[in-house]
Amino acid sequence: MRIHELKRGLFVSCQAQPDEPLFGSEYMARMAVAAEMGGAVGVRVNTIPDIVAVKQAVAIPVIGIIKQEYPDCYPYITPTMKEVREVAATGAEIVAIDASKLTKPDGKTTEQFIHDIKSELDILVMADVSTLEEGIAAWKAGADLISSTLCGYTPYTRKESNVPIELQEPNLEIIAALADKIAAPIVAEGRFWDYRNAVKALENGAHSVVIGAGITRPQIITLKNVTQINAYLQTV
Repeated sequence: MRIHELKRGLFVSCQAQPDEPLFGSEYMARMAVAAEMGGAVGVRVNTIPDIVAVKQAVAIPVIGIIKQEYPDCYPYITPTMKEVREVAATGAEIVAIDASKLTKPDGKTTEQFIHDIKSELDILVMADVSTLEEGIAAWKAGADLISSTLCGYTPYTRKESNVPIELQEPNLEIIAALADKIAAPIVAEGRFWDYRNAVKALENGAHSVVIGAGITRPQIITLKNVTQINAYLQTV
């Protein structure tokens, strides 16, 4: 797949952790089918079994990731060439990687990491960043898409709040800043929840928007609604 073939619109993040009720490749494949039926232009999927199941179930592009934690290292989204090669082998059209300024588990910088991927594999690279500076660096290193995925999650962008991070507002400012400085497509990701925030992101210059919890994590959707309902009940 080439970058100009990537349609604008909604990507749905179909992911579940082992402690979540919809964990399992069969569920994620069904989520991806539902996303495709609803008009999504692509899906974002974690783990090799889930990516394989989704690739067999849908025709829309797949952004593949592997969340792999390494000792004493923050980057965990497809953080080394080992995970990138595994994602590429599934046939996923795009691989998303940690593109923060933090050193990768094998000691590489983001720039070195992107260079190695592009030198070895024929796959689009989505750089998950948390700041404008990281986005510019990843773009200059050769990343095909820049995503705001990590904004609010890295240690230096996380804000102290009593509100669970999944329920905090998305950062629209970084979308506008990235779009202003970078020629590559900008993907808005991170707490965008629904069409209202998605449209705002597009207005701020995003090429496309990823929505995850607002569509595919029913326990978080329930929590968001319960939080609002309970806030009202406390006033009456």
